[in-house]
Amino acid sequence: MPKFVHRVTEYDPANRDERGHYPADDDVDSDRGPIEAAYLQAVVAFAEECGVDRLSVRDPGAFLLDPDEAGMRLEDLLPSLCDFHDGAEVPLEVALELVRMMLRGDEGRCLLEAGDEFFVHIGYDQYMYIGTDRPCERAAARARRLGLFPEPIPESPYSEEPEEPDGPQRPADEEFWARVHRLVVSGQAGVLEESPIQNVSRWHGLTPDTVDAVRAGLAPRAMLTLWPPLSTDVAAVLASVPEDGRVEFVREDAAGAITGVRVDGEQREESAALAAGARAAAALPTTVDEHRPLAAAVRPDADGVLRAR
Repeated sequence: MPKFVHRVTEYDPANRDERGHYPADDDVDSDRGPIEAAYLQAVVAFAEECGVDRLSVRDPGAFLLDPDEAGMRLEDLLPSLCDFHDGAEVPLEVALELVRMMLRGDEGRCLLEAGDEFFVHIGYDQYMYIGTDRPCERAAARARRLGLFPEPIPESPYSEEPEEPDGPQRPADEEFWARVHRLVVSGQAGVLEESPIQNVSRWHGLTPDTVDAVRAGLAPRAMLTLWPPLSTDVAAVLASVPEDGRVEFVREDAAGAITGVRVDGEQREESAALAAGARAAAALPTTVDEHRPLAAAVRPDADGVLRAR
C-alpha cells in the first residue's frame, strides 16, 4: 500500500476536541457545489503528482436506487452494472464521478486504488483518505488553497484486509464446477446466486445443459453460491417465511426469470405480491448461522489466481 496517507476534509483540525473528534453538529452531507468540487480537484492534484490516470475498483458495494428515486446511478457511469466489480479498471474521469457518488451517498461505494502508487478511500461524513507513494507536497498545498485540510496520518482506516470469518475463500476452479455439474445432474442443485457487488445478486436457473453457458456469462471476481432447485409449491414457500425472521425470497416468473428480494414475516402483503404469478420460489436464510448453501466459491482471474477481496 502507498506509504504516505492524507486525511483530506473540509474540517479545520483546530476545531477538534482533545480526543481529535470534530463537533457532530456540523453538516456532514455533500454541498453538491463548491466544497464537493474542491474534493474532486484535490483528488486530481494528488493523482497527477503521482502520475496516475487509471484506478481499480476494490470492494464494490451498492444500494440500488429505485427508478423513481433521485441520485447518481452506476448505470450512468459504466456500460453496465456488470462492469462494476472488484478489479475493474476505470479512467480517472470515471473514478472522480464515483468519488462524487460516494460523497453524495448515492448508489455505489468502493475503494479506488492503483497498486502501491495511489488510492482514494471515501469514508462517512465527508472524510476522504488519499494514499500516495511520495509526499505530494504540491498536491497538499493545492488542497489547502481549495479550502480543504489535508492532514498526514499513519494509514487509511479502510486499508486493513478484512478477516475471513469462515476461512480462506475457495476459488471457483474446475473442481468446483465439476461439483456443480454433479449436483445439478443429481437434482440436488438448481439455482446459482452470482454476487459481483455487495448487496446485489443475479440469479441463474441451472440444468445440465445450461451450466456451461451460465458460467461463461458470470461477472469477474463474483461470489458464487449454489442452492437447491426452487419449489413449485409457492404457497408452501410463502407460508414458511418466519414471522420474526428475514429471508431472501427468490421467485421464478412465467418467463423463467429469477429474482430475489429480502422480506420479513411482517411484510405479508409484500410477500404475497411477490409470490403472485411465480411458478417456483424459495425462502433462503440470510443470517450467518443459517446460511447453508450447497457450495460457495469466488471466481478467480483468467490466470487462475483468486484476487477478489
